[in-house]
Order: sequence, then structure tokens, then C-alpha cells
Amino acid sequence: MSVLKPVTGKRPKLIGTDLDGTIVAHYGFISERTKIAFTAAHEAGIHIYFVTGRPIRWMSEIKENFNFGTGICANGAMLYDFINQKILEQWLFSPESQLETVKRLREVIPLVNFAVEIDEQFHREKDYLARWDIGIDNVGVNKIEEVINKPALKMLARCGDASMSSDEMMSAATKALVGIATVTHSNSTDSLLEISADGVSKGATLSKIAARHGLTAEDCVTFGDNPNDFSMLSWASRSWAMADGHPDLMKYAKFQTDAHQEDGVAKVIERLLELPE
Repeated sequence: MSVLKPVTGKRPKLIGTDLDGTIVAHYGFISERTKIAFTAAHEAGIHIYFVTGRPIRWMSEIKENFNFGTGICANGAMLYDFINQKILEQWLFSPESQLETVKRLREVIPLVNFAVEIDEQFHREKDYLARWDIGIDNVGVNKIEEVINKPALKMLARCGDASMSSDEMMSAATKALVGIATVTHSNSTDSLLEISADGVSKGATLSKIAARHGLTAEDCVTFGDNPNDFSMLSWASRSWAMADGHPDLMKYAKFQTDAHQEDGVAKVIERLLELPE
């Protein structure tokens, strides 16, 4: 049975959506219904932003499926024109804050190991299990401090023995890194954190971009499924959590829609386009 309730209000002027687990299935598929819905929104003049934790090297499939829209990558750290493969703006994590992050997390997370995204490249410690980017850096360094010498998009921290869940890690790290960094995650079962410069998040960047269009939260809608979406779900006046997403989503989202396998986002967009401008 669908969890989607009637959609009311005016047609939005901007849509910000997460990718994985929201409009992209976990095996990398985007449904035809989803493509049609976003295309219709674009043709109606609505600004489309694909807001993701992904680095830009993982945006090729979005370009293959959509010939419009703009990317907000690395959890808000980069504004990216994926059509023309051009970095438009970045909000980076200073080397000093990276080093302080490493120092503090080594104290609160057992057997923690790190990776970092610097200059569009992925660097990792040898003990860091790289489940997706192993081909980019298949050797690694003994300590991540060896490669922290430039501003970064984000850091990744993994609990080496998986004795802490991502939620438990996020709770400990958020307390340890107050005023130093923004901490989040996008997979509850992976014992993995994603860490950005202090104040950088999907919601913070989306609000900046909306303002440049002369828009406010009242003009925007957002969709997401995990803690790295909390900020943009809470910011937008209308936001939808995926029914199969993180259990805390409804603390931040205003509404809920069906799971991504059931085209939950497409269903909402279809209804939004029926609303008056």
C-alpha cells in the first residue's frame, strides 16, 4: 500500500534530489518513469539539482540518463556542471581541519582508518577497505596524514572492526568534531562516516544556490533517504523521505513517499506538476 498522501500547494520552482536509494536503485538503475517525471519538470521550467554524496567521477551515469540539471556533489562541497564536466564552485575542507579530525577520531572510534578526496583523486590508508574505488588507489599509505597537504572535498572514516554502526560513529564523531567538521553518513550498515568542512552540507549548499535563483525554501522541494539528506529535507518547505530509508528521516522530512523501487519520487513529481504555478 502506498504511503504517499495528497500533494498540495503550488508547483515548486526548484527540485533537489538525492541519488542513491532515492532515484537510483542500489544496483545503479534509474526507472523510465523517473526519467519521464524529471524531464517533464525540467520542461516546465523547474530548476533540477542532483544532490549527492558522490564524487564527480561517479556522475557519468547521471549524464547518460539526464541531459539537464546540475550536480551538487560530495555532500554539498562542490557545484558541478556534469553535462559539460566542469567544476563551478567548491567549499573545501582545510588541511588543518583534516588533521584535527583525524587526531580526534582516533581517540573515539576503535581501529578507525581513513580515506580522503583531494583534487578529484581518492587516497586511502592501507587498512581502509575501499569497496568502490579500489582501482584508483590500490596501494594506499600507512597513515592518511602522509597525503593531507591540500584542501579536500571530504574525508571518509571507517571503523575497522565494524564494532560501531554508522549511526553510533556519527554520534561520537559529531560530539568530537564540534566547530571542526560536518559529520554524516549514507549507509547505516557500513560503519562508515563522510566528513566535510564545518558548515558544509547538502542543505547549506542548496539554500545558497536557491538564493542565487531568487528563491526561498518555500519555492523548493527535496527528496532523500539517509542522514546526509537530513539538512536539505529540513530546509525545504516541502520534503519527502523515502519509505525504505533511514528510520530517523521523518524527524526532518515533512512527508513520506514510496520506496525508490516503487518510483516514489516520480509519483510526487507527477502530482507537483498538476499544481498551479
